[in-house]
Amino acid sequence: MTNSRRQFLQIASAGAVLGAAVGHADVPTLGMIFPPANYPVPPEAKLLYPHGVRFLAEGVGLQKMTAEEYDRVFVRILPAARKLAQEGANAISVMGTSLTFYKGAEYEHQLKVNVTKATGLPSTTMSTGIVEGLKSVNARKLAVATAYDDDVSHRLKVFLEESGFEVVSVKGLGIVSFKDRGPVTPQELLNFSASVHEGAPKTDALVISCGGLKTLDLIVPLEKRCKVPVVSSTPHALWASVRLLGLSGHAAGYGRVLAEP
Repeated sequence: MTNSRRQFLQIASAGAVLGAAVGHADVPTLGMIFPPANYPVPPEAKLLYPHGVRFLAEGVGLQKMTAEEYDRVFVRILPAARKLAQEGANAISVMGTSLTFYKGAEYEHQLKVNVTKATGLPSTTMSTGIVEGLKSVNARKLAVATAYDDDVSHRLKVFLEESGFEVVSVKGLGIVSFKDRGPVTPQELLNFSASVHEGAPKTDALVISCGGLKTLDLIVPLEKRCKVPVVSSTPHALWASVRLLGLSGHAAGYGRVLAEP
């Protein structure tokens, strides 16, 4: 390849990158950090917010939902946040519930402080999305359904209690790795989550925790069945995250929290 040809390709490539950046310059951009490596932007993001926001994703390589594994990948969060900031994010969300609650509410709060210091951007977490969703409907007593084993489920209970809620009941599916367990079907998840609430009928909200659980289409059926608001990891993390960009978070048809204007 001649020098002139090489220079032409370099200039064209640089121009394409610049053009892409300019094309997105006026679109609010959310940078999301996911526990697994190479995790794509979840379909829920565009279902809830098809217009007016751009989504970026970066993974940190979590392999199992255990405290030891969270410790291993936790140091990768700030580098991932900096990378998303360099790619044009206007806000950062750490989209892993257990990855952010596993050491308690103060640790989760400090994580947000550190992400903001590292990037200069507003930040939130999936755990904060759950807390803010619950507060928006004035929930206090909770039934909590999780994907986790007993240890991680207990850590969520501690986090929620430190955040000002009363956890009446918490029960998990016992999943440590989705690769070992396989997908949870919608009907299985609906029945499991409803059973957790039915075992603690004096609660005023149902929480479903784990970003790996597909809950978006189950929120309304569960709210009808359980007669209480439902707050779950991915939908309500997205709701809280886009609000950092100046959006309302409103998305009709997906339960009480998202219906709020």
